[in-house]
Amino acid sequence: MTYLTKIETRVAGIPCIVGVTSFVSVRGNVSADNEMDYHGYTECEFEVCDRRGRPAPWLARKMSTGDVSRIESEIAEYTKH
Repeated sequence: MTYLTKIETRVAGIPCIVGVTSFVSVRGNVSADNEMDYHGYTECEFEVCDRRGRPAPWLARKMSTGDVSRIESEIAEYTKH
């Protein structure tokens, strides 16, 4: 699979790579007519891979909600550059 970018991180304390498959970040717009566009939003999808870059569904199953939030923040921070 082709990824937009790959980021080194950890899931459940295990070193791994996340491959970003999609990323959209919309800034808030005070003249928008719906709440999502008014406040802005970020959406991303990623796949958890082992350190060699191979998909690791066994590791993805170990992700906590905290892991997901942290990884989404890491992706957002990485894409700012």
